[in-house]
Amino acid sequence: MDDRLRTHLTTHQRGMFALLKKMVCINSGSHNKIGVDAVGRVVTDALAGCGLSATVIEEEAIGNHLVVRTPCPPTDAGGVLLVGHMDTVFPADTDFTGFREDDTRAYGPGVIDMKGGLVAGIFALKALSAIGLLNRIPIAFVLNSDEEIGSGRSKTLIRQEARKSTCAFVLEAGGLNGEVVTARKGNLSARLAIKGRAGHAAFAGANKASAILEMAHKTLAIEALNDPDRGISANVGTVTGGIGPNTVAEHAGARLDFRFNRPEDGERLKNRLARISADTRVTGTASTLEIISGRPPMPAGDANQSLYARVEKIAGRLGIPVSSECRPGVSDANTIAQAGTPVVDGMGPIGGRDHSPDEYMIKSSLPRRTLLLACILADFAGKR
Repeated sequence: MDDRLRTHLTTHQRGMFALLKKMVCINSGSHNKIGVDAVGRVVTDALAGCGLSATVIEEEAIGNHLVVRTPCPPTDAGGVLLVGHMDTVFPADTDFTGFREDDTRAYGPGVIDMKGGLVAGIFALKALSAIGLLNRIPIAFVLNSDEEIGSGRSKTLIRQEARKSTCAFVLEAGGLNGEVVTARKGNLSARLAIKGRAGHAAFAGANKASAILEMAHKTLAIEALNDPDRGISANVGTVTGGIGPNTVAEHAGARLDFRFNRPEDGERLKNRLARISADTRVTGTASTLEIISGRPPMPAGDANQSLYARVEKIAGRLGIPVSSECRPGVSDANTIAQAGTPVVDGMGPIGGRDHSPDEYMIKSSLPRRTLLLACILADFAGKR
């Protein structure tokens, strides 16, 4: 079975890169609904003729989600869940556009995060269809449109599908040394707004109600929450405020990011952040804290390790190096883990510098990782 899948995918390598280029050249920033929906149509067209069903879940403000299913109904134990996202961090007006490649790398917005992973998922399914296995494997492939902005609209969908599944694979990028992800930290994203009292700087006394001054006190308190020994990171990422150097700032704002390994640490961070917000150091100012989004940790439990062992065995058979890692970034795998479903992430091709104008994919990794995914899925049909 491995050889049949390898032969099919080798024959269709040119098609993989053609599809990758087509998707990368469509801007699909999270808030570009037209672009994200266009990527969804490309996915549907690419899978036409494979006997799959495709359900579009309509959204008004963001792109539509897409759920693709094989014709095989889930067993009592459930099916296999694939998850990938169609949105990127690059907005419609980005200067980082187009697709280019050299001998070893491909470049472009979303090439590795995660349109390369989508291509791997699509061609794995196409390969299984070509050898007649899709009607023997219950697979649901969820392609969401809002992962880069916290999956606020798609979390419920992903959680529902996870609860119906035996296991899941998420198609985020693999590590540069072949790593796949068996654990992730949780995260918390928040916004802090401070209101003071405006005035002329020349006449402001020692008791001026400066929102920026209050923000400075809070910035130091928030940064003091960093605890590397416990795996906790706290970051004040952006700060805005004031209207000019000769004016006491009436408003200030900050965006905050936290990462943690344990659910209880996430709750503790929320409580401590609330106390910091409520503790006014500059008289005449008031603070408002808003929790924007968050994902629970994805622990490296026994179920994930067992699923990874299955991946490792198949990868060894294929001569594809893999290892496991805990990744500090978050993904939809965190939501799947919260549902209690074993999950391995980082199953997409290998690359780096994502979220930057230097984003790249190592081209040779795309066919290798697609083959690995196809053989893993075939394993659920009891084939070798």
